[in-house]
Amino acid sequence: MKLGLLTACMPERPLEEVARWAGANGYEALELAAWPTIGDRPFTASHLAADAFDGRERERVAEALEGNGLTLSALAYYDNNLHPDPVERAAIHAHVRACVDAAAALGGVPVGTFVGRDPGRSVADNLREAERVLPPLVDYAGERGVRLMIENCVMEGWHPDGYPGNLAYSPELWEWMFDLGLYLNFDPSHLLWLGIDPVEALEPYVDRVAHAHAKDAETFAARRNRYGFFGRLSTRATDPWEMGWWRYRIPGLGEVDFRRYVDTLYAGGFDGVLSVEHEDPVWGGTPGKVEQGLVLAHRNLRPLLVA
Repeated sequence: MKLGLLTACMPERPLEEVARWAGANGYEALELAAWPTIGDRPFTASHLAADAFDGRERERVAEALEGNGLTLSALAYYDNNLHPDPVERAAIHAHVRACVDAAAALGGVPVGTFVGRDPGRSVADNLREAERVLPPLVDYAGERGVRLMIENCVMEGWHPDGYPGNLAYSPELWEWMFDLGLYLNFDPSHLLWLGIDPVEALEPYVDRVAHAHAKDAETFAARRNRYGFFGRLSTRATDPWEMGWWRYRIPGLGEVDFRRYVDTLYAGGFDGVLSVEHEDPVWGGTPGKVEQGLVLAHRNLRPLLVA
């Protein structure tokens, strides 16, 4: 197992600079953010131009990675594949396919995305719609030797009332995804605040984990007593991501048992990349703080991995 990081936490830096920093600070792999260059959604970046991928871009990416002793673990484009606007949905699907093409040219690494949700329709209707629109994307990826994987992020900010905006947040839904040919980019942090033991949830499904995230979460029981499980409502219009009673943390600074988590991955035969996804507000806000957070993550995780 290698230790890597998702580059979305460094959106202001070019890939070459991110790769130099990662290699110099002991990381072994990069999960490259590959969102379109248009847009400014938080926690996104464009370190690989999937929508303009050609031989020159392939060479640029390969040189940045190989020149710093890094491997490529995955491409990251997490968007709403069930977007209610048909024009927007078509554009998202086109970019997923562009990421698949780039991943195939770069050795067949997995591509990460979301199932998503149309918040105006029921869960049952969304699942039936997903069964219609996702298999063609799975087939497109499979024909090119690429695994399409879904992260189990709740994406509560996509729903006006803070309900799950990505229908991939529980083991029940993973089994449904696997039937469609999708794989899992496993992230323990989302399960923790949902009240699901991340390690117990992971154990039966390690063979369907194509990639693994390292992100922690911290909960505050007293605040949950005030706001309830579904989170703060009074400020949701200004910040749909602020639930009020939990927050993401650097691995080792929250409540996920990373020793058990890593051991369960090893026990299940996982030999891929454990990729740090840095969304910790304590160690964010400036490039320098982000770097410090990533150094802490490396310090906490490296002793758990076989050299």
